[in-house]
Amino acid sequence: MITTKGLTKVYESRGRQVTALDGVDLHVREGEVFGVIGQSGAGKSSLIRCVNLLERPTAGTVTVDGVDLTALAGRGRRANKDLRAARTRIGMVFQHFNLLSSRTVQDNIELPLEILGVSGAERSRRALELLDLVGLGDKARAYPAQLSGGQKQRVGIARALAGNPKVLLSDEATSALDPETTRSILQLLRDLNQQLGLTVLLITHEMEVVKTICDSAALMRKGRIVESGGVTELLATPGSELARELFPVGGTASGPDRTVIDVTFHGDSATQPVISQLSRTYNVDISILGAAMDTVAGRQIGRMRIELPGRYEENVVPVGFLREQGLQVDVLDPAELAAEAAAPTGLVTSAATTAEVVGGTADGDTPPEATTAADTDAAPGPDSAPAADTETEAAPEETAGKDPAASADRSPALVKENAK
Repeated sequence: MITTKGLTKVYESRGRQVTALDGVDLHVREGEVFGVIGQSGAGKSSLIRCVNLLERPTAGTVTVDGVDLTALAGRGRRANKDLRAARTRIGMVFQHFNLLSSRTVQDNIELPLEILGVSGAERSRRALELLDLVGLGDKARAYPAQLSGGQKQRVGIARALAGNPKVLLSDEATSALDPETTRSILQLLRDLNQQLGLTVLLITHEMEVVKTICDSAALMRKGRIVESGGVTELLATPGSELARELFPVGGTASGPDRTVIDVTFHGDSATQPVISQLSRTYNVDISILGAAMDTVAGRQIGRMRIELPGRYEENVVPVGFLREQGLQVDVLDPAELAAEAAAPTGLVTSAATTAEVVGGTADGDTPPEATTAADTDAAPGPDSAPAADTETEAAPEETAGKDPAASADRSPALVKENAK
Protein backbone atom coordinates (compact mmCIF):
# COMPACT_ATOMS: atom_id res chain seq x y z
CA MET A 1 0.00 0.00 0.00
CA ILE A 2 2.88 2.38 0.84
CA THR A 3 6.34 2.00 -0.67
CA THR A 4 9.31 4.34 -0.56
CA LYS A 5 12.52 3.70 -2.46
CA GLY A 6 15.73 5.59 -1.84
CA LEU A 7 13.77 8.36 -0.12
CA THR A 8 16.08 11.25 0.73
CA LYS A 9 15.33 14.65 2.23
CA VAL A 10 17.97 17.33 2.73
CA TYR A 11 17.17 20.66 4.41
CA GLU A 12 19.13 23.87 4.25
CA SER A 13 19.53 25.06 7.81
CA ARG A 14 21.60 28.06 8.93
CA GLY A 15 23.87 27.83 5.95
CA ARG A 16 24.45 24.10 6.22
CA GLN A 17 22.77 20.99 4.91
CA VAL A 18 20.89 18.67 7.25
CA THR A 19 20.07 15.21 5.93
CA ALA A 20 16.79 14.20 7.57
CA LEU A 21 16.21 11.11 5.41
CA ASP A 22 19.04 9.11 3.89
CA GLY A 23 17.88 6.57 1.31
CA VAL A 24 14.86 5.20 3.17
CA ASP A 25 13.29 2.02 1.76
CA LEU A 26 9.95 1.23 3.40
CA HIS A 27 7.09 -1.13 2.55
CA VAL A 28 3.75 -1.07 4.35
CA ARG A 29 1.29 -3.81 3.42
CA GLU A 30 -2.38 -3.12 2.82
CA GLY A 31 -4.53 -3.30 5.94
CA GLU A 32 -1.74 -3.37 8.53
CA VAL A 33 -0.78 -0.98 11.29
CA PHE A 34 2.87 -0.06 10.76
CA GLY A 35 4.83 1.87 13.37
CA VAL A 36 8.01 3.85 12.76
CA ILE A 37 9.87 4.42 16.00
CA GLY A 38 12.96 6.38 16.85
CA GLN A 39 14.32 9.14 19.03
CA SER A 40 13.62 12.79 18.28
CA GLY A 41 15.75 13.86 15.33
CA ALA A 42 15.75 10.38 13.77
CA GLY A 43 13.76 11.57 10.74
CA LYS A 44 10.30 10.22 11.59
CA SER A 45 8.31 13.41 10.99
CA SER A 46 10.15 14.10 7.76
CA LEU A 47 9.34 10.58 6.59
CA ILE A 48 5.62 10.78 7.24
CA ARG A 49 5.37 14.25 5.65
CA CYS A 50 7.17 12.97 2.58
CA VAL A 51 4.69 10.09 2.26
CA ASN A 52 1.90 12.54 1.38
CA LEU A 53 4.35 15.03 -0.14
CA LEU A 54 3.71 17.80 2.36
CA GLU A 55 7.50 17.76 2.18
CA ARG A 56 8.94 17.29 -1.29
CA PRO A 57 11.65 14.61 -1.24
CA THR A 58 15.11 15.61 -2.44
CA ALA A 59 15.43 12.19 -4.12
CA GLY A 60 13.66 8.84 -4.26
CA THR A 61 10.07 7.80 -4.89
CA VAL A 62 6.86 7.48 -2.87
CA THR A 63 4.11 5.14 -4.06
CA VAL A 64 0.72 4.99 -2.31
CA ASP A 65 -2.00 2.58 -3.43
CA GLY A 66 -0.14 1.98 -6.67
CA VAL A 67 0.23 5.68 -7.53
CA ASP A 68 3.70 7.26 -7.73
CA LEU A 69 3.12 10.55 -5.90
CA THR A 70 6.57 11.88 -6.71
CA ALA A 71 5.83 11.52 -10.43
CA LEU A 72 2.56 13.43 -9.98
CA ALA A 73 4.14 16.27 -8.03
CA GLY A 74 5.97 17.89 -10.92
CA ARG A 75 8.47 20.66 -10.27
CA GLY A 76 6.20 23.38 -8.89
CA ARG A 77 6.11 24.13 -5.17
CA ARG A 78 2.32 23.97 -5.05
CA ALA A 79 0.36 20.77 -5.44
CA ASN A 80 -1.13 20.27 -8.89
CA LYS A 81 -4.56 18.82 -9.64
CA ASP A 82 -3.37 15.21 -9.92
CA LEU A 83 -1.46 15.30 -6.65
CA ARG A 84 -4.40 16.89 -4.83
CA ALA A 85 -6.68 14.14 -6.13
CA ALA A 86 -4.24 11.45 -4.94
CA ARG A 87 -4.00 13.07 -1.52
CA THR A 88 -7.73 12.69 -0.92
CA ARG A 89 -7.00 8.99 -0.40
CA ILE A 90 -4.60 9.82 2.43
CA GLY A 91 -5.78 11.10 5.82
CA MET A 92 -3.45 12.58 8.43
CA VAL A 93 -3.73 12.93 12.20
CA PHE A 94 -1.48 15.51 13.87
CA GLN A 95 0.16 15.60 17.26
CA HIS A 96 -1.35 18.92 18.36
CA PHE A 97 -4.87 18.37 16.95
CA ASN A 98 -4.76 21.52 14.72
CA LEU A 99 -8.49 22.20 14.98
CA LEU A 100 -9.91 25.55 13.89
CA SER A 101 -10.88 27.24 17.14
CA SER A 102 -13.64 29.38 15.61
CA ARG A 103 -15.46 26.42 14.06
CA THR A 104 -17.63 23.85 15.77
CA VAL A 105 -16.61 20.22 15.93
CA GLN A 106 -18.92 19.38 13.04
CA ASP A 107 -17.63 22.30 10.96
CA ASN A 108 -14.04 21.18 11.55
CA ILE A 109 -14.85 17.75 10.17
CA GLU A 110 -16.74 19.22 7.22
CA LEU A 111 -13.93 21.58 6.20
CA PRO A 112 -11.99 19.15 3.93
CA LEU A 113 -15.24 18.22 2.20
CA GLU A 114 -16.13 21.90 1.82
CA ILE A 115 -12.84 22.52 0.05
CA LEU A 116 -13.52 19.54 -2.21
CA GLY A 117 -16.86 21.05 -3.22
CA VAL A 118 -19.12 18.48 -1.54
CA SER A 119 -22.70 19.66 -1.00
CA GLY A 120 -23.78 20.95 2.40
CA ALA A 121 -26.25 18.13 3.03
CA GLU A 122 -23.68 15.46 2.19
CA ARG A 123 -21.01 17.19 4.32
CA SER A 124 -23.35 17.27 7.31
CA ARG A 125 -24.35 13.62 6.87
CA ARG A 126 -20.74 12.50 6.63
CA ALA A 127 -19.58 14.58 9.61
CA LEU A 128 -22.34 13.27 11.90
CA GLU A 129 -21.61 9.72 10.76
CA LEU A 130 -17.93 10.12 11.63
CA LEU A 131 -18.69 11.69 14.99
CA ASP A 132 -20.72 8.62 15.91
CA LEU A 133 -17.87 6.43 14.70
CA VAL A 134 -15.33 8.10 17.02
CA GLY A 135 -17.71 8.25 19.98
CA LEU A 136 -18.51 11.99 19.92
CA GLY A 137 -22.04 11.97 18.55
CA ASP A 138 -23.15 14.49 21.19
CA LYS A 139 -20.36 17.01 20.53
CA ALA A 140 -21.30 18.21 17.04
CA ARG A 141 -22.10 21.79 18.12
CA ALA A 142 -19.28 22.12 20.66
CA TYR A 143 -16.13 24.17 20.04
CA PRO A 144 -12.56 22.86 20.41
CA ALA A 145 -11.98 24.91 23.57
CA GLN A 146 -14.79 22.97 25.23
CA LEU A 147 -13.18 19.57 24.59
CA SER A 148 -10.57 17.53 26.42
CA GLY A 149 -7.31 16.57 24.73
CA GLY A 150 -8.56 13.08 23.94
CA GLN A 151 -11.80 14.43 22.48
CA LYS A 152 -9.86 16.89 20.30
CA GLN A 153 -7.77 14.07 18.91
CA ARG A 154 -10.91 12.08 18.16
CA VAL A 155 -12.19 15.04 16.17
CA GLY A 156 -8.84 15.16 14.36
CA ILE A 157 -9.21 11.47 13.49
CA ALA A 158 -12.77 12.01 12.25
CA ARG A 159 -11.60 14.91 10.07
CA ALA A 160 -8.84 12.75 8.61
CA LEU A 161 -11.47 10.16 7.64
CA ALA A 162 -13.80 12.67 5.98
CA GLY A 163 -12.61 11.90 2.45
CA ASN A 164 -12.88 8.09 2.84
CA PRO A 165 -9.10 7.57 2.70
CA LYS A 166 -7.43 4.20 2.23
CA VAL A 167 -4.38 5.27 4.22
CA LEU A 168 -4.22 7.01 7.59
CA LEU A 169 -1.00 8.73 8.68
CA SER A 170 -0.53 9.42 12.39
CA ASP A 171 2.16 11.90 13.42
CA GLU A 172 2.81 11.34 17.15
CA ALA A 173 -0.97 11.41 17.67
CA THR A 174 -0.80 10.31 21.32
CA SER A 175 2.37 11.96 22.62
CA ALA A 176 0.48 14.96 24.07
CA LEU A 177 -2.07 12.78 25.89
CA ASP A 178 -2.14 11.14 29.31
CA PRO A 179 -1.68 7.33 29.49
CA GLU A 180 -5.37 6.47 29.87
CA THR A 181 -6.41 8.71 26.97
CA THR A 182 -3.53 7.34 24.92
CA ARG A 183 -4.86 3.81 25.36
CA SER A 184 -8.34 4.86 24.25
CA ILE A 185 -7.02 6.61 21.13
CA LEU A 186 -4.84 3.62 20.23
CA GLN A 187 -7.84 1.31 20.62
CA LEU A 188 -9.85 3.63 18.36
CA LEU A 189 -7.14 3.50 15.68
CA ARG A 190 -7.06 -0.30 15.88
CA ASP A 191 -10.87 -0.47 15.65
CA LEU A 192 -10.86 1.80 12.58
CA ASN A 193 -8.12 -0.30 11.02
CA GLN A 194 -10.26 -3.42 11.42
CA GLN A 195 -13.68 -1.94 10.64
CA LEU A 196 -12.71 0.19 7.64
CA GLY A 197 -9.76 -1.83 6.35
CA LEU A 198 -7.51 1.20 6.77
CA THR A 199 -3.78 0.97 6.33
CA VAL A 200 -2.25 2.93 9.21
CA LEU A 201 1.28 4.35 9.23
CA LEU A 202 2.17 5.93 12.53
CA ILE A 203 5.31 7.45 13.94
CA THR A 204 6.11 7.52 17.61
CA HIS A 205 8.88 7.50 20.18
CA GLU A 206 6.75 5.49 22.62
CA MET A 207 7.36 1.75 22.71
CA GLU A 208 3.97 1.23 24.32
CA VAL A 209 2.32 2.34 21.08
CA VAL A 210 4.17 -0.31 19.09
CA LYS A 211 3.37 -3.03 21.62
CA THR A 212 -0.30 -2.07 21.75
CA ILE A 213 -1.44 -1.86 18.12
CA CYS A 214 1.35 -2.37 15.57
CA ASP A 215 1.52 -5.40 13.28
CA SER A 216 4.90 -4.34 11.89
CA ALA A 217 7.51 -1.78 12.90
CA ALA A 218 10.68 -0.06 11.76
CA LEU A 219 13.44 1.47 13.86
CA MET A 220 14.91 4.73 12.56
CA ARG A 221 18.24 6.27 13.46
CA LYS A 222 19.93 9.28 11.84
CA GLY A 223 17.61 9.31 8.86
CA ARG A 224 17.91 5.62 8.07
CA ILE A 225 15.82 2.54 8.82
CA VAL A 226 18.12 0.19 10.69
CA GLU A 227 15.61 -2.61 11.24
CA SER A 228 12.07 -3.46 10.13
CA GLY A 229 9.64 -6.35 10.01
CA GLY A 230 6.68 -7.92 11.80
CA VAL A 231 6.72 -7.16 15.51
CA THR A 232 6.45 -10.79 16.62
CA GLU A 233 9.09 -11.81 14.05
CA LEU A 234 11.50 -9.15 15.27
CA LEU A 235 11.05 -10.29 18.85
CA ALA A 236 12.16 -13.76 17.78
CA THR A 237 15.19 -12.47 15.84
CA PRO A 238 18.54 -12.93 17.61
CA GLY A 239 20.24 -9.61 18.29
CA SER A 240 17.20 -7.52 17.31
CA GLU A 241 17.60 -3.92 18.46
CA LEU A 242 13.87 -3.34 18.34
CA ALA A 243 13.25 -6.38 20.54
CA ARG A 244 15.69 -5.00 23.11
CA GLU A 245 13.92 -1.64 23.03
CA LEU A 246 10.44 -3.18 23.30
CA PHE A 247 11.43 -5.38 26.22
CA PRO A 248 14.49 -3.87 27.90
CA VAL A 249 16.09 -6.18 30.43
CA GLY A 250 19.27 -5.25 32.23
CA GLY A 251 21.80 -6.90 34.47
CA THR A 252 25.42 -7.93 34.23
CA ALA A 253 27.32 -10.98 35.38
CA SER A 254 27.82 -11.14 39.14
CA GLY A 255 31.38 -12.34 38.68
CA PRO A 256 33.81 -14.13 36.39
CA ASP A 257 33.07 -17.58 34.99
CA ARG A 258 29.35 -16.90 34.66
CA THR A 259 27.02 -17.43 31.68
CA VAL A 260 24.48 -14.69 31.00
CA ILE A 261 21.70 -15.40 28.51
CA ASP A 262 18.59 -13.58 27.26
CA VAL A 263 15.53 -15.78 26.86
CA THR A 264 12.52 -14.71 24.77
CA PHE A 265 9.15 -16.35 25.49
CA HIS A 266 6.34 -16.59 22.91
CA GLY A 267 2.77 -17.83 23.07
CA ASP A 268 2.27 -20.95 25.19
CA SER A 269 5.87 -21.00 26.39
CA ALA A 270 5.26 -17.66 28.13
CA THR A 271 2.99 -19.39 30.65
CA GLN A 272 5.11 -22.50 31.24
CA PRO A 273 7.45 -22.88 34.27
CA VAL A 274 10.46 -23.42 32.02
CA ILE A 275 13.05 -21.80 34.29
CA SER A 276 12.03 -23.84 37.33
CA GLN A 277 12.06 -27.00 35.19
CA LEU A 278 15.59 -26.15 34.06
CA SER A 279 16.72 -25.66 37.65
CA ARG A 280 15.20 -28.96 38.84
CA THR A 281 16.27 -31.02 35.83
CA TYR A 282 19.93 -30.02 35.93
CA ASN A 283 20.21 -29.10 39.63
CA VAL A 284 21.54 -25.67 38.74
CA ASP A 285 21.15 -22.40 40.62
CA ILE A 286 19.69 -19.71 38.33
CA SER A 287 19.82 -16.00 39.02
CA ILE A 288 17.21 -13.79 37.32
CA LEU A 289 18.90 -10.50 36.44
CA GLY A 290 15.90 -8.86 34.74
CA ALA A 291 12.56 -9.66 33.14
CA ALA A 292 9.73 -8.02 31.18
CA MET A 293 6.45 -9.43 29.89
CA ASP A 294 3.54 -7.91 27.96
CA THR A 295 0.90 -8.63 25.32
CA VAL A 296 1.97 -7.77 21.77
CA ALA A 297 -0.35 -8.15 18.78
CA GLY A 298 -2.66 -10.26 20.95
CA ARG A 299 0.12 -12.64 22.02
CA GLN A 300 1.84 -12.86 25.38
CA ILE A 301 5.55 -12.25 24.92
CA GLY A 302 8.33 -11.76 27.42
CA ARG A 303 12.09 -11.56 27.82
CA MET A 304 14.22 -12.64 30.74
CA ARG A 305 17.92 -12.30 31.46
CA ILE A 306 19.31 -15.09 33.61
CA GLU A 307 22.71 -16.07 34.90
CA LEU A 308 24.04 -19.64 35.16
CA PRO A 309 27.11 -20.61 37.19
CA GLY A 310 30.13 -21.58 35.12
CA ARG A 311 31.33 -20.72 31.63
CA TYR A 312 29.28 -21.34 28.50
CA GLU A 313 31.15 -24.57 27.76
CA GLU A 314 29.83 -25.94 31.04
CA ASN A 315 26.24 -24.88 30.25
CA VAL A 316 25.79 -26.16 26.70
CA VAL A 317 23.26 -28.78 27.81
CA PRO A 318 21.06 -26.41 29.93
CA VAL A 319 21.07 -23.87 27.09
CA GLY A 320 20.08 -26.63 24.67
CA PHE A 321 17.20 -27.57 26.99
CA LEU A 322 15.81 -24.04 26.76
CA ARG A 323 16.01 -24.10 22.98
CA GLU A 324 14.21 -27.44 22.90
CA GLN A 325 11.29 -25.77 24.67
CA GLY A 326 10.88 -23.44 21.68
CA LEU A 327 12.49 -20.43 23.35
CA GLN A 328 14.76 -17.89 21.67
CA VAL A 329 18.08 -17.97 23.53
CA ASP A 330 20.88 -15.42 23.08
CA VAL A 331 24.15 -16.03 24.92
CA LEU A 332 25.80 -12.72 25.85
CA ASP A 333 29.55 -12.43 25.99
CA PRO A 334 31.27 -10.05 28.45
CA ALA A 335 32.03 -7.54 25.71
CA GLU A 336 28.33 -7.25 24.80
CA LEU A 337 27.38 -6.73 28.43
CA ALA A 338 30.02 -4.04 28.85
CA ALA A 339 28.89 -2.23 25.68
CA GLU A 340 25.26 -2.39 26.78
CA ALA A 341 26.07 -0.94 30.18
CA ALA A 342 27.95 1.95 28.54
CA ALA A 343 25.29 2.65 25.90
CA PRO A 344 22.96 5.68 26.33
CA THR A 345 19.36 5.18 27.33
CA GLY A 346 17.24 4.00 24.41
CA LEU A 347 13.76 4.98 23.33
CA VAL A 348 11.21 6.09 25.87
CA THR A 349 8.22 4.08 27.06
CA SER A 350 6.16 7.10 28.08
CA ALA A 351 5.17 10.38 26.50
CA ALA A 352 8.13 12.33 27.86
CA THR A 353 11.30 12.66 25.84
CA THR A 354 14.24 14.95 25.37
CA ALA A 355 14.55 16.34 21.87
CA GLU A 356 17.66 15.86 19.82
CA VAL A 357 18.08 19.18 18.04
CA VAL A 358 19.21 18.83 14.44
CA GLY A 359 18.49 22.33 13.24
CA GLY A 360 14.90 21.55 14.17
CA THR A 361 12.23 21.80 16.83
CA ALA A 362 11.79 20.26 20.22
CA ASP A 363 9.08 17.80 19.25
CA GLY A 364 9.88 16.94 15.66
CA ASP A 365 12.63 16.60 13.11
CA THR A 366 11.70 19.22 10.51
CA PRO A 367 13.91 22.32 10.65
CA PRO A 368 11.91 25.54 11.12
CA GLU A 369 13.04 26.89 7.73
CA ALA A 370 11.29 23.98 6.03
CA THR A 371 7.88 24.08 7.69
CA THR A 372 6.54 27.20 6.00
CA ALA A 373 7.24 25.92 2.52
CA ALA A 374 5.62 22.61 3.36
CA ASP A 375 2.46 24.20 4.69
CA THR A 376 1.95 26.27 1.54
CA ASP A 377 1.84 23.02 -0.39
CA ALA A 378 -1.12 21.60 1.54
CA ALA A 379 -3.72 19.93 -0.61
CA PRO A 380 -7.52 20.15 -0.38
CA GLY A 381 -8.12 16.90 1.43
CA PRO A 382 -8.06 15.49 4.93
CA ASP A 383 -4.44 16.48 5.35
CA SER A 384 -4.72 20.08 4.20
CA ALA A 385 -6.90 21.92 6.67
CA PRO A 386 -4.75 21.20 9.72
CA ALA A 387 -1.57 22.37 8.00
CA ALA A 388 -2.88 25.91 7.66
CA ASP A 389 -4.48 26.01 11.08
CA THR A 390 -1.20 26.29 12.97
CA GLU A 391 -1.36 30.07 12.50
CA THR A 392 -4.83 30.46 13.99
CA GLU A 393 -5.33 27.82 16.65
CA ALA A 394 -5.84 29.47 20.03
CA ALA A 395 -4.60 27.91 23.23
CA PRO A 396 -7.33 26.70 25.62
CA GLU A 397 -6.53 29.46 28.11
CA GLU A 398 -6.93 32.10 25.39
CA THR A 399 -10.42 30.93 24.43
CA ALA A 400 -11.75 30.09 27.86
CA GLY A 401 -14.52 32.44 28.94
CA LYS A 402 -14.95 33.94 25.48
CA ASP A 403 -17.74 33.53 22.98
CA PRO A 404 -16.27 31.01 20.52
CA ALA A 405 -18.39 32.31 17.68
CA ALA A 406 -17.04 35.82 18.14
CA SER A 407 -13.47 34.95 17.10
CA ALA A 408 -12.36 35.96 13.62
CA ASP A 409 -12.68 33.00 11.27
CA ARG A 410 -9.72 33.56 9.01
CA SER A 411 -8.60 29.92 8.96
CA PRO A 412 -10.78 28.62 6.09
CA ALA A 413 -9.51 31.41 3.85
CA LEU A 414 -5.96 30.42 4.68
CA VAL A 415 -6.72 26.80 3.94
CA LYS A 416 -8.31 27.59 0.60
CA GLU A 417 -5.42 29.84 -0.36
CA ASN A 418 -2.97 27.07 0.48
CA ALA A 419 -4.99 24.56 -1.51
CA LYS A 420 -4.83 26.57 -4.74
